[in-house]
Amino acid sequence: MLTEKKSYLSFQLDDEIFAINVKKVLEVLQMQKITKVPKTPDYIKGVINFRGEILPVIDTRQKFSLNKVEDYTKFVIIMLNFVRDHKEQKIGAIVDSVMDVFEYKEIDIKDVPELGSRYNLEFIYGMIKREDDFIMILDVDKVFSVEELTIVREITDNEELLENEETEEKITEN
Repeated sequence: MLTEKKSYLSFQLDDEIFAINVKKVLEVLQMQKITKVPKTPDYIKGVINFRGEILPVIDTRQKFSLNKVEDYTKFVIIMLNFVRDHKEQKIGAIVDSVMDVFEYKEIDIKDVPELGSRYNLEFIYGMIKREDDFIMILDVDKVFSVEELTIVREITDNEELLENEETEEKITEN
C-alpha cells in the first residue's frame, strides 16, 4: 500500500504550505459571516450554518500560533470531517487560501525533523517536497485535543444556541 497514491488538498497559512487528505474535506467555502459564541477559546471564531448543521469554525492561524490578521474577508473556510475517539466530528478551518489538489505515494512522505518545530509534531503526519516547497501533511484526526473537541461538541450540541431565534437568524443569513 506504500505505493498507492493518495490525494491531498494544499492550502496556505501565512508563509507555510500545509496539506490534508481530500477524504477529510467536505467542501471549501468562501468566507462568510461567523456568529461568535461566548466563552470559547480565542481560536474558535464562532459558528456557521453548514448544510443545516450549526458547526464551529476555528482560526487555524491562531491554533498554529502564526501571525494574526485583522481582515479575513479574502480567506476561505475548509469544512472538515474527521474521527476522534470513534466519534465523527465536523468543523470549519479558516485558511489564507486553497492552492490545489495533488497526489503522492505514501512512500514519498518523509518524517518531520524534530529541529525545534513551532508546530505540534503530533498532528503533522509528514512532509513532502514539491517543486521548491516543503509541504506539511496534517493528520486532521489528531489536530484537536480531547479538551478542544469537548468544547466543539458543547457548541454543536447547545440547544439554547439553536433555539435562540436571533442567533439562528444571524447564522442563516449566510
